[in-house]
Amino acid sequence: MLENYKNKILDFYESKKRMPTYAEIMSILGFRSKNAVYKLVNKLIDARILNKDYTGRLIPMQLMPEVKLLGLVEAGMPSVAEEENMDTLNLDNYLIKDRNSSYLLEVKGDSMIEAGINEGDLVIAERGREPKDGDIVIAEVDGGWTMKYFRKKGSQIYLEPANKKYKPIYPQYDMKISAIVKGIIRKY
Repeated sequence: MLENYKNKILDFYESKKRMPTYAEIMSILGFRSKNAVYKLVNKLIDARILNKDYTGRLIPMQLMPEVKLLGLVEAGMPSVAEEENMDTLNLDNYLIKDRNSSYLLEVKGDSMIEAGINEGDLVIAERGREPKDGDIVIAEVDGGWTMKYFRKKGSQIYLEPANKKYKPIYPQYDMKISAIVKGIIRKY
């Protein structure tokens, strides 16, 4: 029965792109009280199917099952390759280390194409760490948001694009680093 409840909640997540509220779970599952939903949510948290973020909102622990990791593939000259089931990999855990401080952004523009980040890609950003020189960051500069390389030379801090068409950005008034880009997701 728990599996059935889990599937209905995750189906809602897949269709709405957000987790349901307790009232919505009550409606989806045909429960008559929020207390029943509360007990179910706690069982799903204990089973590591759901969790809560730092604000108390429900978040799924695993959106995708593990996928087989078969081995290596040459990106250079062709070589003999054998299919070898090395292990399995959970993409959620591989891509996102800290769910509470991570979020996704869709890329708009071409200023990071030489870093392999194209318009329409999704970037995984993570808050909570001081950037190092060369990190790709999400930053608010003089009231506008952008994604660029973080650069520090001496006491001077600036943002550098990965496209020769654009110039580095030196803040006139203020620059705040919101997050560091930890990964890119692209569908073909």
